[in-house]
Amino acid sequence: MAFEKMIGNAFEQSENNCRFGDTPEEIAEIREYIRNAEKICIPNKNGIKVEVLNKVLNEYGLPEAEILKINTNTADTSRIPALSKAYIALDQSDADLIIARGRLGIPGSGSLLIFIDNKGRILTAGMSPSHLIHKKTIEEAVYKEACEALEKIGFKKMEG
Repeated sequence: MAFEKMIGNAFEQSENNCRFGDTPEEIAEIREYIRNAEKICIPNKNGIKVEVLNKVLNEYGLPEAEILKINTNTADTSRIPALSKAYIALDQSDADLIIARGRLGIPGSGSLLIFIDNKGRILTAGMSPSHLIHKKTIEEAVYKEACEALEKIGFKKMEG
């Protein structure tokens, strides 16, 4: 089933009150979209998150991402800064897939690492509590969030 057709079918099911949850085919379509992404961008001022995310992508057998060097500070004034960072990147790149990380909501709410497609639709995400709670380095937190995001849609780490 094509990605767009799958989304349309799910909307139609909801409209007709016959949607009873995600299907294995829908989750497989999301994985396939991520696997087939030709250009993956990560909006970031420095390369720290990019290095960690590329390590994770490699461990799951996925293509590498590139940094999209843009200042996303204005996203911190929005209601969902991580999503706003993703949308800023979407507007400034021709990427198939964007992986953005930022604050979940208000200051103190923790972090959200989000995968969106080239139309701005959320594919998956991972979260962490506030740094003051988890006490991990940024590298550890990004690694955990990225693994969580991929594993919740059925990706498994490659053997070896």
